[in-house]
Amino acid sequence: MKKTLIALTLTTLITTQLTGCMGQMGLSAMVTKGNLSAVDNRYGRAGLFVLLSPVYGLSATADLFIFNSIEFWTGTNPITNRSPAVVDMPVEAIFKVNPHLDSNLKDAPLPQIKLTRATIEAIDDDTMVMTLNFADKSQQQLMGKRQQDQVSFYLDQQLITKVKIDELKQYQIAMES
Repeated sequence: MKKTLIALTLTTLITTQLTGCMGQMGLSAMVTKGNLSAVDNRYGRAGLFVLLSPVYGLSATADLFIFNSIEFWTGTNPITNRSPAVVDMPVEAIFKVNPHLDSNLKDAPLPQIKLTRATIEAIDDDTMVMTLNFADKSQQQLMGKRQQDQVSFYLDQQLITKVKIDELKQYQIAMES
């Protein structure tokens, strides 16, 4: 009994302490995506996380010792089929901060905002407007206006950021996978 308890404790410690390795963590991401796709409720997701905690631990361990090692040596993660390996990427490709972001939007936590309705309308070939209605009866308009190779985003006619179209395409590809 004592050996089993010690082995279980060591396994738990090792599994939880080795989850920050250098790799894409593709298998762990698949488990997380499955959890988030199964339930559209924060309490359900948290409950499912608790139930799946052994699976999270095993997938993180498999990522650390097997799949991320393969990624390191081959340059491609066998789960995600993405390359280059994380260790071969510049830090800016992994942690990217929009340099055009308004400084007022960098503080957290943001207040709880209840969105009740959102509609999107194409004004012309280069302009789209999303109207956001909130529970407190307030309304905001988010407009995206394409200008050459970038899109300028305005919130209530105030410029909040500019993003290159190539960056938006890369973001879309990342969100689809």
